[in-house]
Amino acid sequence: MLSTCLGLGIPLQNSLMSKDESEGPDSFYSLGPEQVLQAIESVGLDCDGSQMALNSYENRVYQVGINGDKPLVAKFYRPNRWTDEAILEEHEFTLELSDLEVPVVPPLQFEGDTLFTFEDYRFSLYPLRGGRAPDLENMSQLKQLGRFIGRIHALGSTTPFLHRPTLDVQHFGDDSYHFLLESGFIPPELKTAYETLAEDLLDHIDHIFDSVKGANIRLHGDGHPGNIMWTDSGSKAGPHIVDFDDARMGPAVQDIWMFLTGSRNHRESALAEFLEGYTPFFDFDLRQFALIEGLRTLRMMHYAAWIGRRWDDPAFKYAFPWFNTQNYWEDHILSLKEQASALNEEPLQWT
Repeated sequence: MLSTCLGLGIPLQNSLMSKDESEGPDSFYSLGPEQVLQAIESVGLDCDGSQMALNSYENRVYQVGINGDKPLVAKFYRPNRWTDEAILEEHEFTLELSDLEVPVVPPLQFEGDTLFTFEDYRFSLYPLRGGRAPDLENMSQLKQLGRFIGRIHALGSTTPFLHRPTLDVQHFGDDSYHFLLESGFIPPELKTAYETLAEDLLDHIDHIFDSVKGANIRLHGDGHPGNIMWTDSGSKAGPHIVDFDDARMGPAVQDIWMFLTGSRNHRESALAEFLEGYTPFFDFDLRQFALIEGLRTLRMMHYAAWIGRRWDDPAFKYAFPWFNTQNYWEDHILSLKEQASALNEEPLQWT
C-alpha cells in the first residue's frame, strides 16, 4: 500500500502564528495543481506533471512526479499555524535523528535549506516512503518500535524546543473547552451537560498532572499507528516514523500510549514488550502511566475543538460532515463520561 509519510491521524493545533500575518487562508484553500508544480520547480526540480493529493487535513500534501527521479512528497504549511522558527526546529530535530540512523523521514535539503517560499506558500519536500501501519498484535514489532521511540526520546531529552509549545492541560484541555462553549457548535440543550462534565474532567486531569511532575522532553507528539510506515523487505525493512509536524515538549508517555489497545491485560503485555525495547536507550518514569487516560481525554477534547477551529476550511466540511450534528455531540459527551470512569481506574502496571 502506498501512503504518504506526512499528515496522517489527528493533528494537534497550536496558537503560534507565522511571521506573515497577512498570509490568509483563502489562497491556501484554493491551492491548485499548477501552483504546486511551480513551487517545486522554484527550487530547481523538473516535475513530470503528475501529482496526487495525499491524506492530510491540517496541511496540504501531494505526491509529485520528478523527471528522471523518484516521486517526492510536497508539504504546504497551513498559514498562521507555525512560525518559520518552529518549522525549522522540527526539521532540525528529524535531521539529527536521521544522522543517528533513527528511521525517520527528514525533509530534503537544497543548498542547505529545508523550508521554502513560493508566492504566499511555505513548503518543504520529502522522500516518498511507502508502508503500512504496524501490527499492534505483533509483540516483536512493538519491541522494535520501542527501540526507536526510546532513541528519539534519548535525543529529545538533550535540549528543549525553543519555538514549540508544551503539551499541557491549559492548551489542550482548557483552551479547547472554552472555544467550544463560545463557538456555538454545541446544541443549546447539551451545553450545560458538556460544561459540567468538562470542568470536572479538567479539574481531575489537572490534579493528575500536578502529581506526576517531571521533565518534559522533545517528542514526536502525535505517536499513533498511522504515523508509522512499516515495510517487510529490502534494506529499509522495519518502521519509518513519520510526520513530526506536531513535535513539541511533553511527557514521554505521549509517544507511547496510543500503541496500547485492547483489554487491560493486553495493554500491559504490549507495554511490557514496548518498554523492553525502549528502556535500554532511555529511562522511563513509571509515574507517567497515571497520565495515559488524562492524555486520552485531552486528545478527545482537542480533536473536537480542532475541527471547530478549522470549520471555515472547505476541506473540513467535506471530511467531517457529521461534526455539526446533534448525534456527534451526544456521542462526544458520552465518550467523555466514559473517560470520567477511566480516570478513576488504577494506572497500567509494568511487570
